[in-house]
Amino acid sequence: MSDQSLTRYLQADTGDIDPAETAEWREAFMALVQAHGPARARFILDQLAVMARGPLVEWSPELVTPYVNTIAVDKQPPFPGDLAIEEKLASLMRWNALAMVARANAAYGELGGHIASYASAADLFEAGFNHFFRASNESQGGDLVFFQPHSAPGVYARAYLEGRLSEADLAHYRQEITAPAAGARGLSSYPHPYLMPDFWQFPTGSMGIGPISSIYHARFMRYLTHRQLLDCATRKVWGVFGDGEMDEPESMSALTLASREKLDNLVWVVNCNLQRLDGPVRGNGRIIDELEKLFRGAGWNVIKLVWGSDWDGLFARDTTGALMRAFANTVDGQMQTFAAKDGRFNRDNFFGQNDELKRLAQGMTDEQIDRLKRGGHDLVKIHAAYAAAAAHTGEPTVILAHTKKGYGMGTAGQGKMTTHSQKKLDDTALIEFRNRFNLPLSDEQARNLEFFRPAEDSAEMKYLRARRAELGGVMPQRLATSQALAVPALDSFAAFATQAGGKEMSTTMAFVRLLGNLLKDSELGPRIVPIVADEARTFGMANLFKQVGIYSSVGQRYEPEDIGSVLSYREALNGQILEEGISEAGAIASWTAAATSYSVHGFPMLPFYIYYSMFGFQRVGDAIWAAADQRSRGFLLGATSGRTTLGGEGLQHQDGSSHLVAATIPNCRAFDPAFAGEMAVIIHHGMKEMLVEQRDVFYYVTLMNENYAQPDVPPGTEDDLVRGCYRFATIEPRTNKKAGRVTLLGSGAILTEVLKAADVLAHEGIGCDVFSVTSWSELARDGMASERDALAGAKPAEPFIAKQLATSVGPIIAATDYVRAVPDSIRAFVPAGRRYITLGTDGFGRSDTRAALREFFRVDAAHVANAARHALGRA
Repeated sequence: MSDQSLTRYLQADTGDIDPAETAEWREAFMALVQAHGPARARFILDQLAVMARGPLVEWSPELVTPYVNTIAVDKQPPFPGDLAIEEKLASLMRWNALAMVARANAAYGELGGHIASYASAADLFEAGFNHFFRASNESQGGDLVFFQPHSAPGVYARAYLEGRLSEADLAHYRQEITAPAAGARGLSSYPHPYLMPDFWQFPTGSMGIGPISSIYHARFMRYLTHRQLLDCATRKVWGVFGDGEMDEPESMSALTLASREKLDNLVWVVNCNLQRLDGPVRGNGRIIDELEKLFRGAGWNVIKLVWGSDWDGLFARDTTGALMRAFANTVDGQMQTFAAKDGRFNRDNFFGQNDELKRLAQGMTDEQIDRLKRGGHDLVKIHAAYAAAAAHTGEPTVILAHTKKGYGMGTAGQGKMTTHSQKKLDDTALIEFRNRFNLPLSDEQARNLEFFRPAEDSAEMKYLRARRAELGGVMPQRLATSQALAVPALDSFAAFATQAGGKEMSTTMAFVRLLGNLLKDSELGPRIVPIVADEARTFGMANLFKQVGIYSSVGQRYEPEDIGSVLSYREALNGQILEEGISEAGAIASWTAAATSYSVHGFPMLPFYIYYSMFGFQRVGDAIWAAADQRSRGFLLGATSGRTTLGGEGLQHQDGSSHLVAATIPNCRAFDPAFAGEMAVIIHHGMKEMLVEQRDVFYYVTLMNENYAQPDVPPGTEDDLVRGCYRFATIEPRTNKKAGRVTLLGSGAILTEVLKAADVLAHEGIGCDVFSVTSWSELARDGMASERDALAGAKPAEPFIAKQLATSVGPIIAATDYVRAVPDSIRAFVPAGRRYITLGTDGFGRSDTRAALREFFRVDAAHVANAARHALGRA
């Protein structure tokens, strides 16, 4: 099929075989618009498009519009602010941000930092801060704002003017450890709620995590509203992201969810400064065109913010379309060159392309050409785009804002390939920057990189405070306190597990039953958010479909095939389960939105996300790390866990490493319970930590799909169980011939193999003390804390695992369904003089029966017993 793109016809007239006829069609269309209005014109175009898509023509409309602003000049609303003051404030933000980074690198060249990104985005931020970003306070829930991470210095610069940060704080940018000694607060490199828990709400430093998170936060707000838990109807989610960031799969992966859910509470602003870290984003193309096509195809409302007000007169005089044709022929790599060069270069090389463009530039000085703004640097144009986005209904909106990276940095960095890494400016460049933005600084103050804050009674400071007061207060701001929730007594929802009496079940089935019971609790139940990634039936959760329903923003518009079944599929507007489809990235983003509801909305929720354990930390580990940064509270349930419990699925499904990765996240408490009762005690303890004590922790609990007899929880072991290890059984020799004694440690599915081994050994005259290890990582952390105390000269507490093992004798055999590095993590804390042998599932998984897999990895009862014999010298 031939090229039907709009760009082709903007570039040249070679495709027009009858210009006169074309002119007649244009005149007829304009007559229709004038006679019957744009609505009728759109209707006719829609009808023609339906016909054109047929087999005779095979045409569809191009998704890319001309390289001009979506909002025409005559459609712009009046600018509601004081433009001069806002421009001055934006200039001060730029200066203080630049000074912050440059001073840090002048003193410590290794600290890094970024100037150019905020230089391009400053006006995008300021328009939002002054007119759109609403803060949370006692009378209103505020907007959620995801800030472009490399622009963090600019947000700090604004907080400095607001009096929230001091000059000493700014002077300790990226010096979080040394700042307190100087009486200052160290400022984190990027938005990090864990490091600045009263300031940042969302970590965006890992590219792509912010965009997908913003979508699921917007959807979670709808979820809260539709379930009538919290009214979020008037609140927005704003995200300011970079065009290079759109390369990340996570940035793009949930676009259709946003349009399918009609999330008109979501606005993205993509800062199209055309440059990544190393060079142009699309040097040989146009990233704005590419993104417009992508977002329109995904069902978003697209607003192009390309040219500033200074261009309006040029477009008005351009009666032949010369500018649009020139832009259609200018790729981003060349556009970046124009940004880096001066007015004379642009006169010769852009406006000098043909006579039509030359005429447009007549009467303009080189300085005026140099000062022609791109749309993302014009507060009037930005306000118009934001206002249109905020008013749009039925779809999410993206604003594609054309900017210059390093805007205002002149020859030192504007539009240059190296501008992302620019951290220092020489004296000449500093003076040029001062002059460019008309800053009230002397030459000496500029050269010394002195911070500047206007007098408290100045017009600028009064305006700054008034605008934020109108919008509800300062931001970003994280509210860390919320109401405590009561947790039901353990026996009220988990007696079937803690007093199982030998009944056979898998821990996965036990969890689902436990969850179903919790959902029935009148107080806590409505706050629970069950989350699955298209695996509810796999985990036996189908009974919850009728009990609480699956959330759908449109309810259920069909009669499900299994409507007569007691386990039939049920979607509902007030449904409680979030069924995220085959998207672990989406599910963890959804979990994070729920797990941070206590701080984002002041309304605690308790999410339980259950998934194949292999597809958690290994697949979306970066997103889990970001959730930890946000101080998430909730449960991750790694089902069908371990390398030998999910027999037939094979290598890519069998998890032997998630507990190793989970141990690296400081506020993640990871548990591998063998029995349903252990799991129930752990869940109950976690709920109390998160909801009653309000500790910023989340739990990772692994579950098995293997059915076996479930014992009662031994009385009095609950505290030890939660600390990571308790004595499960003491098995004496079953023969008069004593052959020694060993200590056996087991966790998860392999504890049953350890118990079988103990029985075999007992018949050989070997006594066994069997400990259930519920958390290797908790034991290791406890031991390391003791070790740190000792190294610091303090009297250390004895490691918990050492105290536990002191009640037993003989060599120690530790077996797990995970790699040996997991049980090896406690080796340093085993009592001195006792041999310690670990068994694990190192290597790639295989497809076979559980018995065959355990024999292959040497973690079955026979190999546990043989390790014990070997340790006793009896092998």
